[in-house]
Amino acid sequence: MADIGKARVALKLDIAVIGAGQAGLSAAYHLKRAGLEPGEDFLVLDGAPKPGGAWQYRWPSLTLSTVNRVHDLPGMSFAENAGGDASVRASVAVPHYFEAYEQHFGLKVLRPANVRLVSDRGERLRVESDRGLFSVRGLINATGTWERPYIPDYPGAASFLGQQLHTRDYQTADQFRGRHVLVVGGGISAVQLLDEISQVTRTSWVTRTPPRFREGPFDEEAGRAAVAMVEERVRAGLPPRSVVSVTGLPVTPAIEAMRERGVLERQPMFESIAAEGVRWSDGRALEVDVILWCTGFRSALDHLAPLGLRQPSGGITMTGRLATQVARDPRIHLVGYGPSASTIGANRAGSAAARELLGFLASKEALKEAEG
Repeated sequence: MADIGKARVALKLDIAVIGAGQAGLSAAYHLKRAGLEPGEDFLVLDGAPKPGGAWQYRWPSLTLSTVNRVHDLPGMSFAENAGGDASVRASVAVPHYFEAYEQHFGLKVLRPANVRLVSDRGERLRVESDRGLFSVRGLINATGTWERPYIPDYPGAASFLGQQLHTRDYQTADQFRGRHVLVVGGGISAVQLLDEISQVTRTSWVTRTPPRFREGPFDEEAGRAAVAMVEERVRAGLPPRSVVSVTGLPVTPAIEAMRERGVLERQPMFESIAAEGVRWSDGRALEVDVILWCTGFRSALDHLAPLGLRQPSGGITMTGRLATQVARDPRIHLVGYGPSASTIGANRAGSAAARELLGFLASKEALKEAEG
């Protein structure tokens, strides 16, 4: 076996896992559990400099008490490894957990390894990275969305004299003191940041559609129904929507407090951006100093472009038990895509992808032996 600690390697493997976040580590765990040897039969390639996936980049105020939830990876409890201090930053606690997980299960992760292209070479796939070339029979892609922040294109955006930034650029509310901040977006992150920033300075809030607040508990049946709606889209080859977009926003004590402070007085989406702020179609204008785009992310799949997986709609048709298998090329599974974009969905997807990919590769090998 080549030494994966060296600068560059060239390996011939059965499977490559791209990404070492929740979904990638889950898939790696199940591959090893199925009998594959890390570093020999499969390898995890991760673009980040250290363990933790996208969690290592989260804003400092996101602590274990404010994060939505961190689900256990298979085989190891998060609570038992994160300690009992709810004030610990998620960007510290979760990477610590992921690192302990990799070490405990002996999962070989090559990092930082930036995968540039994946191309079809007949019987095998060619994975090109800045750490070397890899020839594989199958691929589990778990690159998530963090590297592809989405900011919609609005007329006049380039003329704005203030500051524009995305959720992934956010650090603390203090950086906005004394400035009027316009928060754009209706997701959980948008509401969390709106809450923080509104406590230190003036804010306004706009969303494309009226936000839906969910009263009462969110039980398993409701969760399954929400995931099914997202899954239906990707099975039809349509671009995925986030699970949160169909579940609504939970009404928490923080939400109630924001209502009392008048922070949740949402306005409809503006039509254009001017030098001093934004304008609506009815002629109304609002002067702001900062536009914070909490408008989500897109799947980071540019490295798969040579494979031609996308439909004209822009989506990728998915199949398999949990919609992780690419219909156009069953050798490829996408985990953390569509219905498996949530942390709990990523765990289940990792298991399904590993099992289904190994089954497919075994059937191909059996067919080849029968024909030969």
